[in-house]
This record gives sequence, C-alpha cells and structure tokens, in this order.
Amino acid sequence: MKGFFQKLFGQDETVPENISAGPNSPPAVENSNTPIKNNLEPPQLLAACAQSVGMQREHNEDALFALTTSLTSDHSNLPFGFYVVADGMGGHQHGEIASGIAIRSMASYIVSKLFVPLLSVKPVTPEESLQEIMQTGVQEAHRSITKQVPGGGTTLTAALILGEQITIAHVGDSRAYLIDDQGKLEALTRDHSLVKRLVELGQLSIEEAAVHPQRNVLYRALGQGEPFDPDIKTMRLPESGSLLICSDGLWGVVPEEEISRLVNADTPPEQICQALVDSANAAGGPDNITAILVRLPG
Repeated sequence: MKGFFQKLFGQDETVPENISAGPNSPPAVENSNTPIKNNLEPPQLLAACAQSVGMQREHNEDALFALTTSLTSDHSNLPFGFYVVADGMGGHQHGEIASGIAIRSMASYIVSKLFVPLLSVKPVTPEESLQEIMQTGVQEAHRSITKQVPGGGTTLTAALILGEQITIAHVGDSRAYLIDDQGKLEALTRDHSLVKRLVELGQLSIEEAAVHPQRNVLYRALGQGEPFDPDIKTMRLPESGSLLICSDGLWGVVPEEEISRLVNADTPPEQICQALVDSANAAGGPDNITAILVRLPG
C-alpha cells in the first residue's frame, strides 16, 4: 500500500492489476484497447447520476452516493471517484432507511479513511490496502443497519477509482458494468440471488431465471444475517470506456444491448443516465431505478 501511494505522489511503483478477493469474485475483466477521449487535460473522470421511483412503486428505496474529484500538482494527477448504489429491502420504512444508512456509513468511512488523508499537506498513507478499506467500509455499513433498523436490508455496490486503479465492493444484486467504446459490456459483479445460484448450479436456464417468481430473493444482503465478507475486486483502470453502477430496476428490465447502445451515445453523461432511466420506465418501470455513469479518463 505504501508503494502504491508513493507512485501516486510521483515516485515509481508498479500498479497491480486484475487482483481479486472474496470467495465469489467474478473473473478479471480485460482492459479496453480503444480509447474514449474526454478532451480534458489533465484527464478527468466525468460522472452523472439519475433516479426514478419507477412506474409501479410509491416510494423510492434506492439510494446513491457519487463523489468525483481530481488532485493535480506539479508531479502528479490523481483522479478520485467514489460511487455507491444501494437498493433497500424489507418494506418502505425498513428498505428506505437501510439503503440510506448504508450509503452514509460507507461514504463516511471511505472519505475519512482515504479521501481526507490524501488531501493533507503531508499526505498520510493508510496502513490497510484499498481492498481492506473497502471491506471494512461495507462491514461498518452492515453493523450500522443491524443496529439502527433491525429487519431492514439493502444491496450495496461501490466503486473506488484512485489513480490508475478501480476497486469494487459488492453485496446483493445491484450491478457494476464496464462498457468499452465498441459496446462490449462486462459485469464486474456477481448477483447474490437465489436464481443466479440456481443458474450457476445448472438447475435453471438464464431464460427461466429472468421470469422466476423468486428472482428478487437474495441470499446475501447488508443488515441480513451474520457479518460476512463482501465480494472485492481490484483491477487496473481501463484506458477508456465507461463504468455503470445500477440497481436491478434498470438492468432487470432493459436488455444489455440497449444499455450498451445508450451508454455509448455521443451525449453528456447526465443525458445518458436520464435516457437509461427513461428506458426502464418505458419498459414498465416495475421497480425503483438508479444509475451512476462514469466516463473514464482516456
């Protein structure tokens, strides 16, 4: 970890890539070879978000957090982005409160543990790795939910972009995707749902899972059961493309081909996010919809 921060502040160090942690981490995703330029110098992250209660729900149980910044000095450029989507469960009160607690707890931990030390006049190097920091943040959110709203639960999918690395922490069935400029979409997360597990065991087809009456049942969620390790994945930040984090109100009704097409539209990220939400609502909007889109610096 110390060597990583030495590189960030101008000293030589090799950035690790395709490092996975957690028992159910998905395969590493290869970097895109075709750059998407954002025409900013130095390169910066461009991010936007959008939400909708949907067409069939009365309350919004989704929550999101998005922080995008960059620290540039005479010897380094440090893009920093932290993005979280949480989809509450357990009914209006429990779900809405649980997702809000998860977002606030996770964001507070990451900002205090990592972001504030980086902004110090003399940057402080955390003793823990980025994976360990993200894992502890998820566990803090889990403990906060079980203490403040017993019976509530939520998914949580978080992405930390720091320098040339991206670290994903994931619990539940919200998703994180990478989309390259050719439209190739790669999932960075694995659903912790009953039907996904049955598909993996060969007991259900993908088509059957899509219409299964228990497709929204999760076997892992924050606030539910004993503390656990989230899925953690660290990889080299692709040289181009987009990162999309969304709740199942989007990916569950909008086909991946349409998601890719919309993400690669030649329009600003905020318009793309709204188009994604509009597409989910046009498909019936059966659930709350949340999307965070990040254009990667290229």
